[in-house]
Amino acid sequence: LVHALKPELEMTLLNLGCKCKAVICCRVTPLQKALVVDLVKRNKKSITLAIGDGANDVSMIKMAHIGIGISGQEGMQAVLASDYSIAQFRYLERLLLVHGRWSYLRMCKFLKYFFYKNFAFTLCHFWFAFFC
Repeated sequence: LVHALKPELEMTLLNLGCKCKAVICCRVTPLQKALVVDLVKRNKKSITLAIGDGANDVSMIKMAHIGIGISGQEGMQAVLASDYSIAQFRYLERLLLVHGRWSYLRMCKFLKYFFYKNFAFTLCHFWFAFFC
């Protein structure tokens, strides 16, 4: 991974990784984890999610758009650096599929209300300016 993350080879690594169903990076340093997340974040224009359970995952969690820390044997550094924290890995499915969908639906409802409110407020101002 040290050689694959060099500037002249990183696009080759990204293209190869995108053609695979899964990419597993084992025995890598915290900096390399963060560089892999940054590579995907910069070039694919995708939302990145990083999951970590120890101090060696903190830089990866901070580099990703969304960070999930799992509290466990290795300490609380990943949990403190993350956006969301869960107690065990098995709760990840519910966090993403249930709570993620609910959050999306709430955000859609909020945005509809937000645009409606601003339109009504602006219309009142135009109406007042027209008649005064």
